Formats: sequence, C-alpha cells, structure tokens
Amino acid sequence: MTLRDDDPTTDPAATDIAVVGMAGRFPGAEDIDAYWRNLRDGVESITRLEEADLLAEGIERAEFERPEYVPAAPLLDGVDLFDARFFGFSAREAALLDPQQRLFLECAWHALEHAGIDPAAVRSGGVFAGANMPAYLMSNLLGGRRIVLDSAVFELQIHNDKDYLATRAAHQLGFTGPALSVQTACSTSLVAVHEAAQSLRTGACDVALAGGVCVRVPHRVGYRYERGLIYSPDGHCRPFDAEARGTVFGSGVGVVVLKRLTDAVADGDRVLAVLKGSAVNNDGSDKVSYTSPGVTGQERVVLQALRAGGVDARTVTAVEAHGTATPIGDPIEINALTRAHRHFTEDTGYCAIGSVKSNIGHLESAAGIASLIKAVLQLQHRELAPSLHFRTPNPRIDFDATPFRVNDQRVAWNPGDVPRRIGVSSFGIGGTNAHVILEEAPTACPAPELVSAAPRPQLLLLSAKTPQALEAATDRLAGRLAGPDAPAVADAAYTLQTGRRPMRHRRAVLVPPDPARAASLLGGTDPDRARQGDAGTGRPRTVFLFPGQGTQFPAMGHGLYTADPGFAADIDRSAQLLRADLGLDLREVLYGTAADAERLTSTEVAQPALFATEYALARLLLRWGVEPDDMVGHSVGEFTAACLAGVLPLEDALRLVALRGRLMGEQPPGVMLSVEASEETLVPLLPAGVSVAAVNAPALCVAAGPEEGVAALERELAGTGVATRRLHTSHAFHSAMMDPVVGPLTGAVRGAALAPCERPFVSGVTGQPITPEQAMDPAYWGGHARRPVRFADAVRTAAAKGRTVLVEVGPGTALSTLSRAALAGRRGISTVRTMRRPGEAGDDMETLLRGVGDLWLAGGEVRWPALHDGPRQRATLPGYPFQRERHWIGPSGRQGAGTADLPVEAGDTRPVAPVPKAAAEERSTRPAGLRSGYTAPRDETEKRIVALWEESLGFEGIGVHDDFFELGGHSLLGTQLANRIQEALGVTVSLRELLSHPTPAKLTAVVTDAEATPATGPAESP
Repeated sequence: MTLRDDDPTTDPAATDIAVVGMAGRFPGAEDIDAYWRNLRDGVESITRLEEADLLAEGIERAEFERPEYVPAAPLLDGVDLFDARFFGFSAREAALLDPQQRLFLECAWHALEHAGIDPAAVRSGGVFAGANMPAYLMSNLLGGRRIVLDSAVFELQIHNDKDYLATRAAHQLGFTGPALSVQTACSTSLVAVHEAAQSLRTGACDVALAGGVCVRVPHRVGYRYERGLIYSPDGHCRPFDAEARGTVFGSGVGVVVLKRLTDAVADGDRVLAVLKGSAVNNDGSDKVSYTSPGVTGQERVVLQALRAGGVDARTVTAVEAHGTATPIGDPIEINALTRAHRHFTEDTGYCAIGSVKSNIGHLESAAGIASLIKAVLQLQHRELAPSLHFRTPNPRIDFDATPFRVNDQRVAWNPGDVPRRIGVSSFGIGGTNAHVILEEAPTACPAPELVSAAPRPQLLLLSAKTPQALEAATDRLAGRLAGPDAPAVADAAYTLQTGRRPMRHRRAVLVPPDPARAASLLGGTDPDRARQGDAGTGRPRTVFLFPGQGTQFPAMGHGLYTADPGFAADIDRSAQLLRADLGLDLREVLYGTAADAERLTSTEVAQPALFATEYALARLLLRWGVEPDDMVGHSVGEFTAACLAGVLPLEDALRLVALRGRLMGEQPPGVMLSVEASEETLVPLLPAGVSVAAVNAPALCVAAGPEEGVAALERELAGTGVATRRLHTSHAFHSAMMDPVVGPLTGAVRGAALAPCERPFVSGVTGQPITPEQAMDPAYWGGHARRPVRFADAVRTAAAKGRTVLVEVGPGTALSTLSRAALAGRRGISTVRTMRRPGEAGDDMETLLRGVGDLWLAGGEVRWPALHDGPRQRATLPGYPFQRERHWIGPSGRQGAGTADLPVEAGDTRPVAPVPKAAAEERSTRPAGLRSGYTAPRDETEKRIVALWEESLGFEGIGVHDDFFELGGHSLLGTQLANRIQEALGVTVSLRELLSHPTPAKLTAVVTDAEATPATGPAESP
C-alpha cells in the first residue's frame, strides 16, 4: 500500500504540548537522575539471577536447570514495598493492591513534584495510563483457583484490575478531568501520552499525567527461550545488530506531566521538552498475522505525527526506536521510518537511532514511556546516549541507503541550524502503533531585573505525613542545595511554597540566599532547623491582634519600610494625611534622629505612629494572602481593626486617632498599675478615683488613676502579697481621668464616614463581637478612651471556635503573652509575632518572614507568590521520601502482611489465598500521628470489636477511640466489617450505624444496645 501526500492527518497548527515534569523507576535506577546516568554511561540493567533467587520465587530446579532456561531479568527493587499511610491505605488494603498500582501512585506523585505542581492547585487534571496484566492477583492472591462472586472478590477486582489504574490515581490526586486506562499492549504508555496531548488540545483538561507501569510477578525469575518467539536466547537485547535474536521482558514505571505550552510559559513552569505532534493508528489486516508488525501502519503513524506537528522530517535528527531486536521486527521498523522520511527528503545518514531496550529490556506497557523519558533526557542534556550491543548491522537493513545510523556512543547532539528534535516509536502486538515528535524546550526569557537592591532571605517549607519523612525530606533538600548544580535559593523556596502539597508535619527554615549556607542551616543544628509544627487537620482560624500604646519604639518597622515598597507606600500616605494634624512628618519621628525619636514617647505622636505602623503591616500581610477571620485591638489598636474592617476610612481613622492622642495627652498626668489579681479581687480594693483600666487575663488587670490613689492601692496590695508593677505611661488611660475626652471625641466621630463592617472584629469594650449598631455609633468610639479594655474576654471570644492562630500585628509580643495567659489550658492555640520587641536586635523582614513561617507551621494559609519580588523559575528538587513498608501476600498466603481469608468456590475447602497465623502476626503497628491517643479496650466486647478492626484494617494496637476513616477505612471495608461483626458476635450492625459510629468505643455502644434490644423485625440492610 502506498501513502498519498494528501493522506489525512491532524491539524499541523495543533497546540504545542509542554513536558513539565516526569518521574520513573526503571531497572537499575530508582529515579530519573540515576536513569540518565545509566543511559549516558551505557549501563545494561539486566540482572543475572542466582539459584537462590529462583528457588525463593518457587521455580522448580528441574525448570531452571534446563539448557533453554535464561536466568536473566530487568528487575525493580522493592516491588513489595509501599507507603500505604501516605496514600491513606490500611495495611490490609495495601497488601491486596496490585504492586503496579502502588508504584504508579508513587511515581505520579513524584512527577507532579518534579513539575512543581501541587495537585490541589490543578483546576482540571487528567490521567492517562496503562498497566500490564495483574500478575500479582493471578499468581499470589488467586493462585489459579476459581472464585465466588461476593464482596471479597469485588474488593480484589478494584484493587487489581487494570481498569482502575487511572481512576485510582485521579481519586488520590483529586483530578476531575478525564481518567482513562489505556490498554494497547506494548504501545500502551506512548498511546497514553498521545491521548493526554489530545485531551489538552481540546481543553478537556489543563494538566495531564501520562504513563504506564509493568511489574512482573513472580519477579526475580527468568524465562524459557523458544526458537521463533520474541525472547532473547542469552538475556541480552541487541537492537539492529546482526546477532539480534529477541528481547528480555522486565518491570518499570514512568509518568510525564503535560500542559499546553502557552499555559506552561504563562505559569512559569520549567519546560523540559515540547511535544510537537503525535499519532496513533493500527495496522489493520495489512500484515502477515495478528502478532506481526506492519510496515504500512508504522510508516503511516510516523508520517501522521510529523504532519500533525508541522515538522519536516529532515529536521528530526534522532529517533528512539521501538527496537525489540527481533530479526524481522527491526528491519520492518527501519523500512517504515525510511518510507515516512522519504516524503520529505532523500538525504541519508542524518538521523541517529537507538533503543533503550538494549539497556533495560522490554517493559511492555511501560516501554513507550521509558523511551519517551529517555528522549526528553537527551534533549535536556543535549547528548545522545549509546544504544548497546551494536556491532554489525542486521544484514536485512541497508543503513547506508536510509536516513538512519545506529548511535552506539555517547556523543554531543549538535543538529546544526535546526532545533533538536527526536521521534519516539512504540508498537503494540496486535497492531496499535504510536509515534511522538519532541523538540527541545524553548530558550527561557531572562527574568526582569528585581526591584530589591539585595537578595532577600527565603523561607524553605517542608512537610510530610510523618516526622520521620520530614527529617528525610530536610536532609535530601540539604544535599540538593549543597550540590554543584544547586538551584537558586529563591527558586527553591518558590517551588516548595507553591508546588508541593502542604502536609501535617511541617518545617519552615529561614535561610540566606546562598545555597551552600542554606544547605548548612538545613543540615546542622541551627534553631531554625528545629522550627517544626503540627498543622493538624483543616485550616485554623486566623486572628489579628493589634497592640496599644506602650509597645511603640523608635525605628519600629524601618526595615520593612526600606525592603517592601507596599509597606513604604502605606506609611508615606499616612504621614502625608497626618501632617496637618501633627504639625510634623511622622516618618522623621519614626525613622529620624534620636532627638526626633524622643517625641515618639508623647501620647499625641505615639498613637498615630502605632496606628500607621500596624495599618501598613496588616496591609502587607493581606497582600501576602494572610486574611484574618477575626480581629482584636487593644485600646487604640481597635481603631486599626475598625479601619481594616471598613468601618472607618483611612483619612477619618488617622484624624480621629490623632485627635484621640492629643486629647488624652492634654489631660492631667496619672499612673497605671499592673496588678496580678482578678477583677473581682481588685474592684473592692480600689480607692476613690482609681478605675479598672484593663482586664488582660483572668488574674492580670490594670488599675489607673491619680498618683495618690494608685500609691495607696499599691500599699494595700503589697500588704496582701499581690504583685504589682507600674507601667511606663504618662497618663491614666481608660480611667475616670479620661472623662473630658469623651465628649469632644464623640463629636468628632459624628463627622466621620462610618460604614458597616466588611471584616469581623471583637469589641475591646464588651469582649464580644462588634455589632453593626456599635460599629456605627459615635458614642461607642467616643467612650472608647474611657471604658476599660476587656482584652481577656475579647481574645477568648475570638478563639472560641476551634483551632486558632493569633497573629500579633504590631511591635513586640505583649498581646501574645497576654493571650497565652487568658487562654491558659486551651488546646489548639498558636501565637505568631511579626515585629521585633523594643531593644531586640535583628532584621525586620526576617522577623516578619519567620512569623509567616510560624503561621504556616500552624496550618495557616499564605499567598506565597506575593512574597517574591520578581518572577521565579521552578527548581528541580528531591521528591517526597516515601516511608515504604512491606505489604505483600505471597503465593498461598506466604510472606505477607495480614489480610482476611480470600473467597473460595463452593465445595472447595481450600482458601484461595489463606493467611496463616504467622502472616497475621506481621500486621503493621498502629500508625503514629493519629488524632486520638491510644486507649486499650476496657471490656470483653471492646476487645472483640478491636480484634475485628485489626483483622479488617491490618493494624495491630488499635485503640478504642481510633477513627475508622483515619485508619484508612471506607464503605467497602465497612460492609465487610459489619458482616464479620454479625458472624463473630451474632449482632446485626448496619453499614450506616458503623460509619456513623466510627470508633470501637462508639460501635461497642451500638452492639451492646443491639444485644439488649429484642429483634422485632428484619435487620436494616446496609
């Protein structure tokens, strides 16, 4: 059959697709870097198996001692290991799950991390993938026995059938786009790449994962060579060589992350390669037999891919061939490639060709993705890796008459005046052919000049599901930054902040911009490395605390003024608006000479200075995405809260604060006394004229009044042993001495443009949420200077709705200290400071960044891109250090983690995969980090129910308050557990009851009630 030049293809103007991330585990290589080193150095990763290996896998000696038995295989280490806890599987489920699906999940996660993409940030994600036949199910779980259709068989099916590979990954990642399991034999994973690219082009998804996996079970075994089949007689694969006699089948997994190129560039992604065009077709009947390759189909698919990408074949200077090293297949492939290229040029010898199967064997459903990742790596490194074992050309291939030459050396890839382009082929038995054209990534545009004069310190964020994984992740990152090719620290910080899913156990380390120094901090004993947090579950509430007068100090926030243009702009605006009221430039007082700074102690200047600083700092936090759920202001700090809430415009707020400070400063001098006593204790002891000015904690109040009255109070309290301390203030604020302030201030407020709250805050007067009536009542704001500050009540109100992070938005830590006293004994409370204390050395920006890091450690949210003063590149950083454990059921139940007996056919007394007592005793221990502490069963019923939970979930040491869902339970396991309860206890518990009472203690109460209640009708169906 001859192809016409007008043979239909896809649109040559189709959208280019970017490869932005990839991950893989291939024979001899646990990650992509090791894979490239092996390819570059010409390493053959095919293992010669020992007698002990074969015997351990159950291979009979009579079999492997046959002369035609070849004890060789491309192996993966640790196919029995899996981080079940990370993905939310119980030990039992993990043992039932096909190792192909386990490896694919881990690889998909690492691919997204390599791309710097947090799955939660993907608007519409797709998964396109395929696996090999479920040999684990057939060999180990079923052992060839017939089965009975019931819930146990259904569970085996969804844990092992290839149909569930893509949908399981989509479920774990939260992807809502197409999730398609692709099955086209050896071409599966490259067909998946094509389907993913097409889905991106049509807009069906915005990010796509594509790849494949093959895990052979039993694993460490060879094969029997038979003349005429595809197997190599000696365990070596020799593509295109005269000695080629076949291939060696092995195991591997690979995944790439794809996006539309325009989106990738706009999002600042690191583009690894560009997919210009791809095509998929089938040979049909135009070949010798069903299992034979077809030259016409292969020619057509290559030509269609070239035309789909608008690519001239003469510019394709490398091809990663299917290259199975069979005497018939290799000549057909070269013939088809040559015919496709002849539609463009008659030139010869311009295109290097190779096959990764010479290194790692044939990975079947993962073969195409192994080839594609090799092609991307060659584009990235601008080198061509050698194809192994090529000595003499296959006599049926006249390479001199073709565009191709076998590349058998590591060479620099210099294509001349055209971009580096490489074709990738994968052909499946049965005739489904796939071809992809890749091009080197476009040259990145230089980043525009950054605004800041000097590089900032950076926050490196790490998180993990367990403390052990967090330590491993920290050490890995330290090693990456200490390496010769370390990324820029700002890029590493940006990637960690925006491209990794935040998990429960967290570390935030503030590091200098030098990678070597950053690595030293990460790897040493610096206090910053020790800054850890447990973010718990769910987002905590964030509460802004605005301190009052007395916390101000000279040059407060000056470092932020010089480092952040937004902060400086807000301070400048406030200073301009205050100039007329103050008769001075506030900036000179804040940041000027010592003589100017001395004026900061006067009330009429201190209050406006404090307001302006808190307002600018709060606005900076808002720009960084730190949004308060509530706010509390101490004295004048409440005016800052009201302004941010929209009650007072900035102009009016500044005018009123300046007036308030001036009026209060004009009153006669007075004294304020901090008293370590409750309000109830203090009030009866107050002399005439002395008032309670503040209630800051249950046993911490402030009394205020004239010198004589306060001195008398001091003497009386000293006689009773109550500790007191005079505050450094010039006036008795919030006392009867402020009565003259109320009227003028109330009148001034009447001229302000009061508006309803846009953000909630708590009244420091009542200690309760501000009401619309209070917020817009001039009398409330006028009397604010006179009435006592009920900070303890206010902070208790703000923190009354669960986990809370209190962020002190202003100088020092006074309110954080008071809050801890007011909330003593309350769990789930964290405090964060954002500015230095008076007299404390340090950098203002570093203090703020540490505070933001502490907020994140507690589970708070931050808009991380806003922290960077220019565009960043995503850096290549180490992937998550999975804490893998063995989850494996050997043939006939040997060597495995515990699981319930699998089903048997009626009349067959032998279980399909029985689990002996020894295996049951190998269950995993109760996971660390559960919300509940361990509580042992307290009676016989609880003991029996806990035993059933341990049997079903695969954990030892389950406590009576442990949560079914947190341990990895789901509705299917719930159904089986309900059935086991009925069998073991003779009590019917519905699925609804079990799921709504998800701890052994709660379930025990249900069982006890059921035992005590006579049955009156049929049990509820689950």
